[in-house]
Amino acid sequence: MTHILRLLPQVDTLLSGEEMAGLAATYSRSEVADALRSELAALRAGIQSGAVHALPDFSGRAFADRISARLDARRRPNLVSLINATGIIVHTNLGRSRLAPEALAAIEAAGRDHTNLEMDLTTGKRGSRHAHVEQLICELTGSEAALVVNNCAAAVLLSLMATAQGRKVIASRGELIEIGGSFRLPDIIAQSGAVLKEVGATNKTRAADYADAVDDDTAVLLKSHTSNYQIVGFTAAPKREELAALARETRTIFMEDLGSGVLIDLSPYGLKDEPVVSDVIRSGADLVMFSGDKLLGGPQCGIIAGRADIVRSLKSHPLCRAVRIDKLSLAALEATLRLYRAPHDPFRRVPVLRAIAQTADELQARAQRLSGALTALGLGDVSAVPSTAYVGGGSLPQQTLDSCAVTVALPGMAPDMLAARLRGCRVPVIGRIRDERFLMDVRTLIDEDVPQIAAAFRTVTAT
Repeated sequence: MTHILRLLPQVDTLLSGEEMAGLAATYSRSEVADALRSELAALRAGIQSGAVHALPDFSGRAFADRISARLDARRRPNLVSLINATGIIVHTNLGRSRLAPEALAAIEAAGRDHTNLEMDLTTGKRGSRHAHVEQLICELTGSEAALVVNNCAAAVLLSLMATAQGRKVIASRGELIEIGGSFRLPDIIAQSGAVLKEVGATNKTRAADYADAVDDDTAVLLKSHTSNYQIVGFTAAPKREELAALARETRTIFMEDLGSGVLIDLSPYGLKDEPVVSDVIRSGADLVMFSGDKLLGGPQCGIIAGRADIVRSLKSHPLCRAVRIDKLSLAALEATLRLYRAPHDPFRRVPVLRAIAQTADELQARAQRLSGALTALGLGDVSAVPSTAYVGGGSLPQQTLDSCAVTVALPGMAPDMLAARLRGCRVPVIGRIRDERFLMDVRTLIDEDVPQIAAAFRTVTAT
């Protein structure tokens, strides 16, 4: 082993060779040197572990190709498009909701051209970026005013900091939620400078619990929609109308963090536990906060809607600038919101809603196309089967959607190895493993994904 290690060349020696000089002309000398160091380190580790018993021809084409492959990998973007075959429609790890073509076109235009982001074209003076979407949000939610920031956690933080800093926020113990990445509502309340007052029990909280806790130091009655979990059995929670009445009586603010937030009723598709934002506003909430990139189907942002005087105070708060929405997200949000207005049908135009609304016939047809494409590659063990899909994104935790899937088993390849190789394709395919088979749920696919999945399997089976 020591003898082989001594034969490893110096980086400078390799750089002087003809093949490396050619690569340096295409990339750069420093990039090629870094790739050579990485390759030599891998060889050294392989020799020491006993996995490598002989050195390659360092002047040959095969070694140059290995270095070229390393360089190509470094030049490829880290953030890549992939195929979501998990059956989870709003998959947080995979970028949440697809954007509508109209939203993508709006992003391109806003990025390519100068825009009236903060100019009033009527007066020629400085305008507000919030004006581009505020009227649309008010129209779709029934609120008096609205504001958009960069995500829902920021919306909650800004709302509490501007209304309750140094004062009490009353919240139910059963609604002190934790969202992805270990962000907890009590921590956000503390960061806002407000003081959390927990009331009720984990499974039961009543309006009287809130009323008993209100004092002269109370600023906000906070309700949080438990969109990523449910407490079932012996439970109770106050109605929104009760908290709204208590807030009016005590001159406090009734605020609700809706999490996902939907603009349109999903109950016709069997999803009944996600409140519609306009219904929450109508029930008397002074302020609601919800995400733009989940069930709304737009870009990442946090939307705040409610009473005009409260929203006005939020807009003038110093934190508002720190968490403001950028122009590309703003353009995508406006385009997405317009798809909720006539003559558009959001269940056909907004991809996340279209995925929810797909019929059994549509799903079965796509499953058959995918299974046929894979069978045509010579894969013998391919099956179209019933499946269960999920909304995801911390929404509707106990509700599922009937779906269809295609499962594959390759001889001599364990399903986790198949999954790993599919993740390594130029267009990665992300599915799940069920009953020792690789499963691809078609509810989260579009028809254009089918030939790309076939191409990925062609690559996997050729190696």
